[in-house]
Amino acid sequence: MPTTERNAPIDVPRGLKGVVVTDTALGDVRGLEGFYHYRQYSAVELAETRTFEDVWHLMFHGTLPDAAGRAAFTARTAELRRLPADVRDALPAIARSCALAGPLAGLRTALSLAGASAGFRPLYDIDADRRRADALAASALVPTLLTALHRLGQGLAPVEPRADLPYAANYLYMLTGQEPEPARARAIERYLISTIDHGFNASTFTARVITSTGADLAACLVGAIGALSGPLHGGAPSRALDTLDAIGTPERIDPWIRERVLAGDRIMGFGHPVYRTEDPRSRMLKEIARGFGGPLVDFAVQVEERVEAILAELKPGRELHTNVEFYAGVVMELCGLPREMFTPTFASARVVGWCANILEQAEDSKIIRPAARYTGPPPPQPVPAI
Repeated sequence: MPTTERNAPIDVPRGLKGVVVTDTALGDVRGLEGFYHYRQYSAVELAETRTFEDVWHLMFHGTLPDAAGRAAFTARTAELRRLPADVRDALPAIARSCALAGPLAGLRTALSLAGASAGFRPLYDIDADRRRADALAASALVPTLLTALHRLGQGLAPVEPRADLPYAANYLYMLTGQEPEPARARAIERYLISTIDHGFNASTFTARVITSTGADLAACLVGAIGALSGPLHGGAPSRALDTLDAIGTPERIDPWIRERVLAGDRIMGFGHPVYRTEDPRSRMLKEIARGFGGPLVDFAVQVEERVEAILAELKPGRELHTNVEFYAGVVMELCGLPREMFTPTFASARVVGWCANILEQAEDSKIIRPAARYTGPPPPQPVPAI
């Protein structure tokens, strides 16, 4: 908005909603269209047709690899999965300290240690090649850290990564100790691809703000993880399933939903701050869930239909659709992931998107420094004597 005074604060919407803060070549979310993309490609089409490593390469290097490039990139990232000895030795203590908070909290500490162990230096002080190498190492290491912390928290030994398994299959293998069925591995891979990036959400923006200070890559990622841990951001997939549990049976759907809608309560797994139509990620995950079938899927579909119908009745004109968390929770449950690992699994994919944004932001060293409107007592006032 215009201002009459040079460099005076500019009024913007609360939460910076709709405010453009920079340019990006990484992708965009078109909320009114129900569409989002990674670079020039539909993110959903990428999830349906490509591997996780392909999309990782796209986000870091700007191109989709050919067959030879895919093999080389997959081999390179697989080499980076193993934990350094000093980090591995520290994980049991980190897991014990985070027994109640869970693996995502432990990841903040573990990733800080891993960055220090690897000699990560301030992004401001290193060149683009070193920044990309740090980003590749961190992205490859996060799934190993998360699965190890989870298993240690359950009293189990961590499972060493396998270089012969692609990203998603290896993730499930490290989590469970068993090589996953191809259908489950592919379902999780499609989910992971669909969550790599999604515009300037809270965690991505946090990563870019910290990057703008010139901090090291681990510091940028730890800040992003902290933002993701909030229930209003990445912490909702398990809560969406908790909603299904709370409803319990088909005959309770209508009264439960009516009570929440009339009270103005939020229904976890529904609504999105950007999309004003169906979330394309939810549409894809619903298709994946229906491919598995079963009572949980049938119940979830029934709840979705009744939420939309009851909202149309009680709040005409206000659309509310499922977001990514609703069917993501269903798919992860069907694939055998424990609920406490739903948000960490989200983080294992989003770290690639964070790193891509960090690399892009680091190309411009301008620090992000917004202003705030002071609303306290008018200054200056005399300091009272004791």
